Amino acid sequence: MSHRFGFKRAICYSGFRDGQSPDLGKYPSVEEIRSDLMMLKDHWSALRLYACDEHARRVLTVIREENLDFTVMLGAYIGAELSNPLCPWGGVHSQAVLADNQRRNVEELSRAASWANEFQDIVDVVSVGNEATVDWTDHLVDPKTVERYARELKAKIPQPVTFCENYVPWLDKLVDLAGTVDLISIHTYPVWEYKTIDEALSFTIENFRAVKEMHPDKPVIVTEAGWTTQSNGEGVPKDHVSEAAQARYLSELLEWARDEDVLVYLFEAFDENWKGSDHPLEPEKHWGIYNASREPKLAVQLSLG
Repeated sequence: MSHRFGFKRAICYSGFRDGQSPDLGKYPSVEEIRSDLMMLKDHWSALRLYACDEHARRVLTVIREENLDFTVMLGAYIGAELSNPLCPWGGVHSQAVLADNQRRNVEELSRAASWANEFQDIVDVVSVGNEATVDWTDHLVDPKTVERYARELKAKIPQPVTFCENYVPWLDKLVDLAGTVDLISIHTYPVWEYKTIDEALSFTIENFRAVKEMHPDKPVIVTEAGWTTQSNGEGVPKDHVSEAAQARYLSELLEWARDEDVLVYLFEAFDENWKGSDHPLEPEKHWGIYNASREPKLAVQLSLG
């Protein structure tokens, strides 16, 4: 498989339905995943997965068995190895938990290497973690450790290796890691940073260009960018969100990405009610271009796909 990181139709996929979550160990069935992928296959050619768990294994298997034309960014989820008192929702952990997480992280990265080799025809890039170094994370890992994980993984697989993180750490604490990974993967969320829909695309472009200018010799891609459609006012102003705002932002973002030949994974395919607080309007639950019942939002109805 050749590795080119220019524009293609890419989206983040996590298929957890109501009553399911990785925290509960309840995963979508093979039939549910097959149904989701059949919905996505005509409009999207690349998927991003977040962990080497039962969900990811089933996704890869369904893609192969159904001969679906998807490439996959396979993610390894690395849990907290350090406490982070700066995390607003609880980032302080016991030493026993941290030690257990270190063990689990090694096992997770071992699965990532194994599955990347087994599914070389599908997996085109592997990430050694997700948002594990940003100041507010609840699963903090030292950047030097992430760098070591990246080096170790690169020695075991033929695919390029990356790390998915908010754009800010790539401008300071991840400078050394940038030299180790094969490509830089950034997240940019204008709506979380109180930007209006009129400011959104220019803010995203500023984030991308800032990282690209700091690391001119590395490919830079966007592995999360999206717009929630609901908010209870916690973290995201209520008047900044709607299906119309989501449709506009994603349409403008894809147009820019196509024009500039930038790979962008939209966040995300489906709403996930297990995320965030119990409030039904919690912003974390509503980033999908389809709702949790698999009904299309306005972005899809306006041909986003």
